[in-house]
Amino acid sequence: MCPVNRDNEITRHLNLVTRNTDAEISTDLSHVLVVGKSPINRVVVSKIVELCGLRPISESPETAARALRSLIPGAVVLDGGPDNKDCDSLISGIDALRRASGKSRPPVILLSTKNGTPESLGLSSIVDAVVAKPITPERLQPVIDRLIGLRRNQAVD
Repeated sequence: MCPVNRDNEITRHLNLVTRNTDAEISTDLSHVLVVGKSPINRVVVSKIVELCGLRPISESPETAARALRSLIPGAVVLDGGPDNKDCDSLISGIDALRRASGKSRPPVILLSTKNGTPESLGLSSIVDAVVAKPITPERLQPVIDRLIGLRRNQAVD
């Protein structure tokens, strides 16, 4: 690689690093990050998010980290898959956002094949609510409304 190309790569990398600073991360309570391996489940959840009057951002677990670096959503909905582990790669990034905010922001909802509380299922402490599958508006919408409502009240305080 010639030195000219190397300099361009370094400049490009520095621009990416600079762009992802905390000062440029925006918080938007009207967006909900929907993460899951199944595109069908992401579409179903996104439609339910829209019923709540919010805007979904649908991502696979592999691309969701990039979305979290540019936007702090009002909530995150993780589809845990058959073993609740499909989105484990995002847990540390979400935890870092929550520690940086000093509060439980953004709230996290896990869609699970098992019923119970985050504690009873042995889940990460960043999971605020568990919604058992199958995913229906009757199950998911009240949880989103409650967590986003709590979040909006915290933002006002």
